[in-house]
Amino acid sequence: MTTPVTIVGAGLGGLTLARVLHVHGIPSTIYELDSSPEARTQGGMLDIHDYNGQVAINAAGLVDEFRKIIHPGGEATRILDKHGTVHTDETGGPAGSGDGVGGRPEVDRGDLRQMLLDSLPKGTIRWGSKVNAVRSLGGGRHEVTLAAGSTVTTSLLVGADGAWSRIRPLLSDAEPVYTGMSFIEVDHHDAATRHPGPAKTVGAGMLFALGAGQGFLAHAETDGSLHIYIALSKPADWIDSVDWTDTAEGQAVLLDEFHDWAPEFHALITEADSALVPRTINALPLQHRWNRVPGVTLLGDAAHVMSPFAGEGANLAMLDGAELGKAIVAHPGDIEAALAAYEKDLFPRSAKAAEEAARNLELCFDERAPHSLLDQFAAYAGPQ
Repeated sequence: MTTPVTIVGAGLGGLTLARVLHVHGIPSTIYELDSSPEARTQGGMLDIHDYNGQVAINAAGLVDEFRKIIHPGGEATRILDKHGTVHTDETGGPAGSGDGVGGRPEVDRGDLRQMLLDSLPKGTIRWGSKVNAVRSLGGGRHEVTLAAGSTVTTSLLVGADGAWSRIRPLLSDAEPVYTGMSFIEVDHHDAATRHPGPAKTVGAGMLFALGAGQGFLAHAETDGSLHIYIALSKPADWIDSVDWTDTAEGQAVLLDEFHDWAPEFHALITEADSALVPRTINALPLQHRWNRVPGVTLLGDAAHVMSPFAGEGANLAMLDGAELGKAIVAHPGDIEAALAAYEKDLFPRSAKAAEEAARNLELCFDERAPHSLLDQFAAYAGPQ
């Protein structure tokens, strides 16, 4: 089967690209590993920035739909130290301001993804389509082999398949490397009723509880739960040294790591009523780029996976998708001109965000934490 635009990966970036193309009457097909939209949870809250994520939503023609899923008050932010001292407690106001959206409104990732899914024609996404191999056929054409044994030939292949992209090797030998930070993710369900202590600690929006080399990042979700990232600066093999499937063992390890933190933070560990989910934080080189290869490109984490400490991953993925779509529209019949124009802006844009993410990771967990982060927030705010 031959298709004009083939997208591998139905994440936010791939979906945005397909939507922008659809708006302009250009068909595309997305091949997604997951068996269905409900195959796995989609993570927690996202702040969607007015200078990238919202730009993409506007290009996709979905501003009204986006406004409907905004979580009012989700921009609330608390910054604490290991002793429980509150250094910042900003209450998130109503989502609307000016255009009714605001600078960085919060939405649930699952709601955002569903919005994009609902905006695409039926049949755009081929669920349960794992990519086993891909090869160049020359002349800008590529053949994608799926796990079921079928093949797809395309004149434009887009890797939107995340950090461990199967498409990236066509363009680059780079692979994500460990940043030195590991997360253990947990959830507290029905927090206001079942976990009032953790709910008070986290607050209505985002919590940063930071110390040297460790801390807690958490968010109050729209379903009433708390999603918590327990962060530790550890060697690459530390995650695998603990049996996280044994909840009691995992919690004991974490309590020992945070033994000198205030008791309210221990409750974030012991009261969790979900599995302990370990995750290493990996990143591509800050200046990751590639030479132009006919008929193929990357977007989102496939192009520039970085630590989450700039809050730009989802925003950049959507902007990448929108900008690639607009470039294709602007260069009808000339795929190479479209890809060259897209990548020209992609590389400096993603490098700037990657550098910010790496810098923020360091200052969030340096010896002065959380004061380095507080100083940066003050610098952003400017003279008062």
